[in-house]
Amino acid sequence: MKLKLPALHTQILVALVLGAVFGAFLNVDPDFVVVERRTDAGEEKIEIADWEEILIVVPTETAADTIRFGADDQLQLVAAARKLRKAKQPFTLVAFDFLKNDEAEKTPRTEIDNIIKVRKERTLATSIKWIGDIFINLLNMIAIPLVLASLIVGAASLGDIRKFARIGGKTVSYYVFTTAVAVTIGLTLANLVEPGKRMNEETRDKLMSVYSEDSQDKLEAEVEFDVGKELIRIVPKNPLRALAEGEMLQIVFFAVVVGMVLTMIRKEKAAHVVGFFDGLSEAMIKTVDIVMYIAPLGVFALIAATVSEFGFSILETLIWYSAVVVLGLALQAFGTYSVMLKLFSKIKLSKFFRGIRKAQTIGFSTSSSAATLPVTMEACQENLGVSRSITSFVLPLGATINMDGTAMYQGIATVFIAQVFGMDLSIGQQLTVVMMATFASIGTAPVPGVGLIMLIVILRSVGVPQEGVALVLGVDRILDMLRTVTNVTGDAAATTIVASTEKELDERATTEGSGG
Repeated sequence: MKLKLPALHTQILVALVLGAVFGAFLNVDPDFVVVERRTDAGEEKIEIADWEEILIVVPTETAADTIRFGADDQLQLVAAARKLRKAKQPFTLVAFDFLKNDEAEKTPRTEIDNIIKVRKERTLATSIKWIGDIFINLLNMIAIPLVLASLIVGAASLGDIRKFARIGGKTVSYYVFTTAVAVTIGLTLANLVEPGKRMNEETRDKLMSVYSEDSQDKLEAEVEFDVGKELIRIVPKNPLRALAEGEMLQIVFFAVVVGMVLTMIRKEKAAHVVGFFDGLSEAMIKTVDIVMYIAPLGVFALIAATVSEFGFSILETLIWYSAVVVLGLALQAFGTYSVMLKLFSKIKLSKFFRGIRKAQTIGFSTSSSAATLPVTMEACQENLGVSRSITSFVLPLGATINMDGTAMYQGIATVFIAQVFGMDLSIGQQLTVVMMATFASIGTAPVPGVGLIMLIVILRSVGVPQEGVALVLGVDRILDMLRTVTNVTGDAAATTIVASTEKELDERATTEGSGG
């Protein structure tokens, strides 16, 4: 008797749960650091566990500065050492134990100089992350040629400029509207719950010290937002360079222009070009089928590494902020999109969410709308009954400009940071946040972590201290996974709605069950 494996989406969900358990079981020890030092014989690794106190001694011209770290200060220790090494400042590390006697006399246990690096331990869970990285790279490898080919074929298959303008108008209007709704929901929740006012000063200072270097790197990046410059940047000087560098907005612009022009030239000439890109699109979609065989393994490795390194403890210090973001994302994904689907399509909500669950799971594990795009296209066509011409046009556009989850998080984070610093944002400032987050999301690349850069733009626009980005860095990776689920759900909802209004949604999808 042949053993029948569970459906792929079930395998992925099981891998996600097992990965989280595996990562939690083999978590990084918070009382353990590895110091790499340079010696005459080469490099040496020294492990320090269960210390009572560690000092970092930094020599100066007159004396020496000493920084003290207690038993629970692993993150601060690693961050401080990384900052000193980046500044090429030599330092000595001294670890202390307490003797087990009545006086509890403190004695030095280890003294280390010529330090190259201070880091957390590597566990089995973190060491398998490379498997997940390969999985993400494979999906990203497919994404760019798929976006180019699908958009050219999709735009060309719309037939005429009027249909192209109508569908393009619906798509962009939907994305801008739902993004504005998402930011508004986020701001409303942040003002009602006031998560920033619930954080104590000690926690704030700890987070600022741990993530100050990472936030400084973000602050030093070029993050000025100018509408005129952004519009200019959309038009590629060199389409091949845009493809090589993964400039998604430029790729979308080029593909849409080429697809639109193909409807204006002689059909026999256009057919050759459309046929080539149609074949490329089919090849990429088939490649997705092959790559998805390793999806459970990739998801397991990614989740295990994330949970092992970051754990769930970081959520405790930012529990109110995290809760507001999660609640807002849930309202957007299951509230806003459900209302839009009810109003503008005939598909049953149960069929819709069941049909896209594989795409949602991949989005959660990769934190990238672009990497998830091939899976989302497959789900919309095969499970929701959306025509290929609609998915080929709406989804690549959505993966590039529809960042509802990211925009919502930026709104919540702005209010949260302002509250932590004792600032009350006026109605005018919050309307600025809505506008900036909506338009900034259009220019946000669909890859992990880039939303932080745009958050700094928004903080600057309303006068909130930019250094406050350090407060949210700790949970950004975990929340980024959830934001991507919302973005992917919004893309699928938009595609279904546009297809329904254009009568290009298979009626069987509204009555029959869907796979996944």
